[in-house]
Amino acid sequence: MNRIEHDGPLIIGGGLAGLSAALEAAPRKVLVVTPAPLLQASSSAWAQGGVAAALSGADTPALHAADTRAAGAGLVETEAARLLTADGRATVEWLAALGAPFDRDAAGGFAVSLEAAHSRARVARVGGDGAGRAILSALVAAARAAPHIEVWENGRLRGLIQDETGRIRGAVIERDGRRVQVLAPAVVLATGGAGGLFAWTTTPAELLGEGMALAFQAGAEVLDPEFVQFHPTAIDVGLDPMPLATEALRGEGARLIDRGGRFLLGEADDADLQSRDVVARAVHAARMDGRGAFLDARTAIGPAFKHEFPAVFAACMRAGLDPRQTPIPVAAAAHYHMGGIAAGPDGRTTLSGLFAVGECAATGVHGANRLASNSLLEAAAFGRRTGRAAAGAPPVSGPVLPARAAPDLSHADLQTLRATMSDEVGVMRSAAGLTRALAVLDRLDARNPDAASLVAARLIVEAALARRESRGGHYRTDFPAAASEARHTRLRARTPAMAG
Repeated sequence: MNRIEHDGPLIIGGGLAGLSAALEAAPRKVLVVTPAPLLQASSSAWAQGGVAAALSGADTPALHAADTRAAGAGLVETEAARLLTADGRATVEWLAALGAPFDRDAAGGFAVSLEAAHSRARVARVGGDGAGRAILSALVAAARAAPHIEVWENGRLRGLIQDETGRIRGAVIERDGRRVQVLAPAVVLATGGAGGLFAWTTTPAELLGEGMALAFQAGAEVLDPEFVQFHPTAIDVGLDPMPLATEALRGEGARLIDRGGRFLLGEADDADLQSRDVVARAVHAARMDGRGAFLDARTAIGPAFKHEFPAVFAACMRAGLDPRQTPIPVAAAAHYHMGGIAAGPDGRTTLSGLFAVGECAATGVHGANRLASNSLLEAAAFGRRTGRAAAGAPPVSGPVLPARAAPDLSHADLQTLRATMSDEVGVMRSAAGLTRALAVLDRLDARNPDAASLVAARLIVEAALARRESRGGHYRTDFPAAASEARHTRLRARTPAMAG
């Protein structure tokens, strides 16, 4: 295997978190490795809602932090939430300065909308529902123009490189069928979430939690992997991944109904704006009861749908459904992983030389249930902090341990895994279902030992089985009440796999 030495941060992932880190690491040389061309296979580009931040006179970072803590069901780290929300306005202004075309009000300020569990309208949007792609496009252009950034597209992370002390010294990258060892003073994982582990997901199917799995195998601490957020309004038209109907539709008055036209969560005007876990369970229950679940935007949005929410409108029309005339069939689908590699706001993990940022990281700002549109804010705000911290990593020399590369699952085994995760580890969980899931993982692992996707799935399932309560995005039908004390799950490999 060839080896190269890079004198600067090695960033794995080209979404909003990875590119924010890359831009802020200047003037240090940065190598960005992304498994697909920039703007493809990135959850950032698919985000519809926008960036949550205290941008209006009626809002403050303290109010935003309070809403974040309330949504997180007792597991949000107070200082992390304070730092995130304090960075809100500066982060939106930084993104706008890079060219992100945020919607503006008549006075030229940022136009903001209301989303579920926010006490104020504070979500800065682009073109109604195009925030993710528009913001990421601006960062891609800036990264391509930055002289300190080199981008390797179609490069996939296959393993982490360590020395005998356990320090991360680089990564094994597969590109064009060839593997190369890249040594660097800092490795930043910005590998995204784990939605692709589920058959019903709104995220790119390529996102299998592999960054979290490889970090865990190397000895890094993993925090709260059982907490997966299921979006209540994935559009159910038989596509994989499932198109998303942004929460902003309900913020504008669209309502969730069953096949008979009855409201799923009650008649109150704000009934559908409860936290996502509550709404997701209502949608799931209606479907399991045979009543169906539909998002009715005919009155609230109606003729304005095409220009106010063009991405959702286009997805519906491609499926032969006109949302101006017909309620949209919806289902709860895996959408965001609150758990991940334990990391601080500057990306530092429990392993020297390893940083993590974005959805693969668990910084404590989302707790058990992410507040809507906080993820893009976290990716950019903590991405910037991470880039600056990684740029300060000193050069390291000396021998490294033999590198190992994680195997892939066959297509058939991956589909078995995804179906099992949606069936047994989805919106509603139980000891019986989680135990069945572990049995499937055992069978798959016998054929595919140490496959990163299986390691990631096992982290989620075993933590879900151990958490004998319901909290936020984790709901146990056999333990429907929350425990009296909110406690984190903290996992470390018993014997870190540093050679092979």
